[in-house]
Amino acid sequence: MANMMDYLLWRGDLLFGEAGFNEVDNLIFSELVYVDFGGIVPKQGEGGSILLKDASAAFFMRHTDEEIQAKVSSTKAAAFLMREMAKTKRFKNVKLSNYVDQVDFNEQSQFCAVTAELDDGSLFVAYSGTDNTIVGWRENFNMSFLSETPGQLKAVEYLNSVVQPCKRHIRLGGHSKGGNLAVYAAVYGKQSIKGQILAVYSNDGPGFTDTMIESGAYRHMLPKIHTLVPEDSIVGMLLERSGPYRVVKSSRTGPVQHDAMTWEVLGNSFVYVDTVAKGSILLDKTLKAWVGKMDKGQREAFVDTLFSILEEGDIHTIDDLADLDLKKFVGLCKLGSVIERQNQAVIKKTLKALFEESNRTIKDSIAIKKRK
Repeated sequence: MANMMDYLLWRGDLLFGEAGFNEVDNLIFSELVYVDFGGIVPKQGEGGSILLKDASAAFFMRHTDEEIQAKVSSTKAAAFLMREMAKTKRFKNVKLSNYVDQVDFNEQSQFCAVTAELDDGSLFVAYSGTDNTIVGWRENFNMSFLSETPGQLKAVEYLNSVVQPCKRHIRLGGHSKGGNLAVYAAVYGKQSIKGQILAVYSNDGPGFTDTMIESGAYRHMLPKIHTLVPEDSIVGMLLERSGPYRVVKSSRTGPVQHDAMTWEVLGNSFVYVDTVAKGSILLDKTLKAWVGKMDKGQREAFVDTLFSILEEGDIHTIDDLADLDLKKFVGLCKLGSVIERQNQAVIKKTLKALFEESNRTIKDSIAIKKRK
């Protein structure tokens, strides 16, 4: 089935002024921000911009296809998507600006964003999802107990900084954690900017705490929020959300559906199914019940302990995890047995609760089927 690459061949010869912005364009820009634009796109606050076709040429002058393919993360496909975008009339002259890419180990945050100006004068503010760093993944876990994360606060500051109040139309979006940041920025951005926002896209992005979704600011922005998840969504079903979401058909099965390149496209829209897969529903119920039974302190202790083991094991990136051989894996497991006794109990108790909740959810599901 067709995906974003096929869409570029079909719609690439039409400018945005000739064929309006659509949901597939959103996913393309949300994927584009995964490209490492350091030293290529002007930094936030520097002023100026670079055409996408020129940014693509500069990027591939620095990186070979083999180097990109060697990366573990599925986001490596973003570079090849950009190369195809640069060949099209629709995307090649899009102006990129205000690039920011920050990893702060002290704050436990990873933040990346870029702004795209389209030929119709509108802006798309794209927030990156979790990168290849463990600290980036930790921020996702921190969302379970923090009312606001450093990344979310930076997302608001970024929007307020790069968008000046005017008549220009704005769209925001992101994939994975980037979708969460896009929604958060739209909800808590300056009031003078909110009126310019046409739409906010969360592409398989995690939800929020109850405090967020019950706020008046969130409910006011809700009609403009478009939430998309694949059939076997995991990340996109985490935490809470209000309002509807649409389920996109994927060419793959299981967790790999989080990779946006597997999302099926038909014309200028996605191929949709009625609901997420049964396994995704069961996982959603299990995780929500599990997290719901832990107070804020328990969640924080579990996350701290889990990531302290990775830190002690000198695991800093997803590539480090992928490169673990049996000996290194055994060593990492042993670290879990030498941490403080109190933290050992936290890990064991929390994982036991997850196992029990999983069994309970499965049994409840079987009982419901029998009653039917």
